Amino acid sequence: MTGDRIRRLGTAPSERGRGGRARPRRKPRLPHERLNRSIRSMLLLARAPKAWHRLFQLKPLALPGTPGGKAQHVRYQAFSTPGPAETGRQDQPQGPGLRTRLLVTALIGAGLGGAWLAMRAEKERWRQQQRTEALRQAAVGQGDFSLLDHRGQVRCKADFRGQWVLLYFGFTHCPDICPDELEKLVQVVRQLEAEPGLPPVQPLFITVDPERDTVAAMARYVQDFHPRLLGLTGSAEQIAQVSRSYRVYYSAGPKDEDQDYIVDHSIAIYLLSPDGLFTDYYSRGRSAEQITDSVRRHMAAFRSVLR
Repeated sequence: MTGDRIRRLGTAPSERGRGGRARPRRKPRLPHERLNRSIRSMLLLARAPKAWHRLFQLKPLALPGTPGGKAQHVRYQAFSTPGPAETGRQDQPQGPGLRTRLLVTALIGAGLGGAWLAMRAEKERWRQQQRTEALRQAAVGQGDFSLLDHRGQVRCKADFRGQWVLLYFGFTHCPDICPDELEKLVQVVRQLEAEPGLPPVQPLFITVDPERDTVAAMARYVQDFHPRLLGLTGSAEQIAQVSRSYRVYYSAGPKDEDQDYIVDHSIAIYLLSPDGLFTDYYSRGRSAEQITDSVRRHMAAFRSVLR
């Protein structure tokens, strides 16, 4: 065969290009070129995450000889104990420590907790204001009254203006409910008296049994509860008028053979503001502590409407 024929037969079909022309054969990479490429990849990975910060130096590797007969030396780093220069860099702060993160977390938690408590307190004040306005619109305790206290002095509603008042309607012959409610009322008064800075609260007891609860009977009864408790009585018409004003229901039951009877009546403790306005009421189910907390909140939120 001729030389041209030999060259054509020696060319692989996959190496032929378009038009039957043979493409030049790629020159194979030398071992040191493949190693250099691997080293560059490793260095790029080493610079990316902080987890690759522990590096060490290996001895120079002698690569296969080059055409000039000299060996090329390549220095690269892999994972191991860091050198002195790298140790200095690692000793520098890498970010907030555990204590700092815990402190920041605690501060954020405290801030969120304080904001939640403030919102809760504001919501409670708003609800109390709404309740107070609704009770005022009910027109409870409107108008004045004129009654006798247990010392025989005439008392009217204006005498208690400027004071907080806790008011209860009952009668001295009541077997158990009235004494219990009056004891709860004076307990609230004592709890509020024990707190410095709070204004005094005047306790009042108005009878719904004017036939038996005279001035003398009221004097004997109130002395067992609190020294500042005032017992108020009057004629049947005067008691009916003040009871209607505060929406108090009462009705005397039938008399027995000893002329004794029980008076059925509403059970509630009323709170009057220093303006003399009905502010709140507390049913029999409310404890002394609950009433004390409510009165304290009303005192803190009070703004006079008469000035």
